[in-house]
Amino acid sequence: MRRKLMPIEPLPSSRNEISVVEPISPALERVKQMLFRPFDLGKWITIGFCAWLAMLGESGGGFGGNYGGNSGANHGGSSSGNAGESFRHGFEQARHYTLENLYWIVPVVVVVVVVLLAFWLLILWLSSRGKFMFLHCVALDRAEVSEPWTKFSSEANSLLIFRIVLGLLGLLTMAPCLIFIAVAIIRMVLLGEPNVAAIVMAAGLLLLLIVLAIGFALIHKFTVDFVVPVMYLRGGTCLAAWREFAALLAAHPGTFILYLLFQIVLGIAIGAIVLMAVLITCCILGCVMALPFIGTVVLLPVLVFKRAYSLYYLAQFGPNYDVFPKPPAAPAPPA
Repeated sequence: MRRKLMPIEPLPSSRNEISVVEPISPALERVKQMLFRPFDLGKWITIGFCAWLAMLGESGGGFGGNYGGNSGANHGGSSSGNAGESFRHGFEQARHYTLENLYWIVPVVVVVVVVLLAFWLLILWLSSRGKFMFLHCVALDRAEVSEPWTKFSSEANSLLIFRIVLGLLGLLTMAPCLIFIAVAIIRMVLLGEPNVAAIVMAAGLLLLLIVLAIGFALIHKFTVDFVVPVMYLRGGTCLAAWREFAALLAAHPGTFILYLLFQIVLGIAIGAIVLMAVLITCCILGCVMALPFIGTVVLLPVLVFKRAYSLYYLAQFGPNYDVFPKPPAAPAPPA
């Protein structure tokens, strides 16, 4: 039965026992206990499935591009002018084609948007369930699917609504910035001359876009690492859990800033280890990790460590923030 604990007051800010290093050892021990003592392929795959659901839609994508071109002192201006002229010509052709074919372009766009929206909602719904399922497996050292799927359905639905609202807020605040920047760039290219005011405005909006992206990323990070465990312990809605965590964050801003900075260090260390493993296996491991589900199963020790690390970090704020069950008390010696 799930523990129903009452929220406790945040620990005094003078407390110096919150460490970003101490959770590493128990998190590593959790990985060994869950996955290697003993090794059970069925258990590994089951927990990997829960981790895969939890990570749906969150796998990082690479940024790449081919930047090349022939440049020279005699032909630089001519090449730039030809490129601008080609862009203007192509833009006019695309605009005329779109205006002449709106009768079928609009319905197709509407259908595509609806399909993408439905797919996005499906991914959010599955991953919201998966986050509680994976946490359940790590906290209790169990390979279970059906029990946490049904047990935390109401909490997962509340998390789903929170994530939908957060996503829509991100779209409404960031999309106008992207649109204005794109329009400013296209307009300058079409006119063939720079506009200082538009460049300054676009640069300001780009900075705002970066700030917004960081802000939404932090909300997502705190939600997954700390708010979901609070919901796991207390039940209730995501907003209620966020209110409790916000009080904790306000009482200990420095410790959570240090947590975020240490997450960067951990990410670099884990990335280096994974990269070394990929190179040792002649990139075979990299190809395997790129496969859906299989890649998550292969990286399960890393995912269990990251999930356990945040849980052990949160547990330092008091017993009411500890998701791990206490070992049974030793029997009293006979009188």
